[in-house]
Amino acid sequence: MKKTQDPKRQSNTRGEVPHTQIEVNTVDYKFLLESILKHLDEGILVVDKNANVTFYNEPATNIAGITPDRAIGKNILDIFPDLTPETSTFYQVLRTKQPIIDYVQTYMNFQGIKVSTLTSTIPLIKHGEIIGALEIYRDLTQVKELSEKVLNLQSELFKKTRNVKSYQGNGVRYTFDDIIGESPVIKELKKRAQKIADSDSPVLVYGETGTGKELLIQAIHNAGKARRNKPFIAQNCAALPNTLLDSILFGTTAGSFTGAKDKPGLFELADGGTLFLDEINSMDMELQGKLLRVLQDGMIRRVGGTNTIIVDVRIIASTNEPPSQLVEKNILRKDLYYRLNVIPLNIPALRDRKEDISLLTNFFIDMYNDKVNKKVEKISPAALNILHSYHWPGNVRELKYAIESVMNFIEGNVIDVDDLPNHIVSSTETARSKQQEATEDIVISSLVENLNEYEKKLIQKALKQANGNGAKAARMLKIPRQTLHNKIKKYNIDWEIILHRG
Repeated sequence: MKKTQDPKRQSNTRGEVPHTQIEVNTVDYKFLLESILKHLDEGILVVDKNANVTFYNEPATNIAGITPDRAIGKNILDIFPDLTPETSTFYQVLRTKQPIIDYVQTYMNFQGIKVSTLTSTIPLIKHGEIIGALEIYRDLTQVKELSEKVLNLQSELFKKTRNVKSYQGNGVRYTFDDIIGESPVIKELKKRAQKIADSDSPVLVYGETGTGKELLIQAIHNAGKARRNKPFIAQNCAALPNTLLDSILFGTTAGSFTGAKDKPGLFELADGGTLFLDEINSMDMELQGKLLRVLQDGMIRRVGGTNTIIVDVRIIASTNEPPSQLVEKNILRKDLYYRLNVIPLNIPALRDRKEDISLLTNFFIDMYNDKVNKKVEKISPAALNILHSYHWPGNVRELKYAIESVMNFIEGNVIDVDDLPNHIVSSTETARSKQQEATEDIVISSLVENLNEYEKKLIQKALKQANGNGAKAARMLKIPRQTLHNKIKKYNIDWEIILHRG
């Protein structure tokens, strides 16, 4: 960076910047660096080529269990006594000169406390020679313990004893009766899902956040004759780092990494039943490849193991973005998409099934009458109109929690506009205000011209929705087919242009 000299001060005979100015800049830079390190959640360790610590910054979580003044100068194996040159990421990186990214380790820290970390270890190479290694790590102890508890609970839920399988209930409680709605799109979705309930083919469910993906998937599992009394296990793929998710899904073999034990993964625990992988696009490409192999041959191998295990698991995966777009963005493997998309199910957003809002609202009112001990009888037409006008970015889940909020505060027995959450009312009023402004901007012309223009747009929309089928468009408009043809001719409507735009 180019330094500018204070015009009031003179440089020395060699034109150098005065020493005092360099000191000020150095102090500022050091202060900035110390401030950044102080507020990092990650720990930072730097070792020389002999794995002796040269720099150490520990976050408030105290993962390593040692202070910087005691760590500097110590060999990494002295700080973490149960590590060896074979299991230490530092020694591996110093030996191979290759980085190790997002690696999950479980080990005893300097105080003898068992910790789990997600580490990235990077070689420090200068002029082609390795001079040390840098490691950035963060605490995963609570996440690891929680995931192990979940695995242990699931193991207890479905135990295997030699040739006898003892199933103790899977916690699945939703059926197709729990899917509330009478709109055509929901009826069609339930019909399709019921048809494939007994199929062993993989299913790919797409739905925005809050549309009820797990509800539908549980309903499919419960409707299947062969698997309804077998395990149902759900795993959110975005909830865990990929290295940890790998061991959770496929299980581990003792000695495969520090702290690893012989443990079955979710595929083994779900044997005979259904494994639901939510937000599957959160998996990295390597893990998606392993999943594809399981789908193709029905066999898994535990992390660090050599034996293959045959599993009978129906895979149902879900995304909250259109899967085809995820493929285009290289987030979802194309071959995995084709394998999962054997049975595609798309759950509509609430804004696309607004005729169900009244049914859902009454359902949630009854639900929360019992939960919060209220006696609400109904929702007023004005309040219901507000709910119909709202855009519902959070879908059915947002509607559910909006009614729950209302039910906690309401004092009467009828939900009115004043009882609704402020953001829903204000958002609807803003939309109406914009619509009114747009209407006011319309250029006034003759009534006949406006009616003709409106009629033309209706016909174009009907033809578009009917994919150019004139008879179907006429039925939608509830006019004779010949009348429709006459009006198409009258307004000079080009069918091909409409279909192309669609």
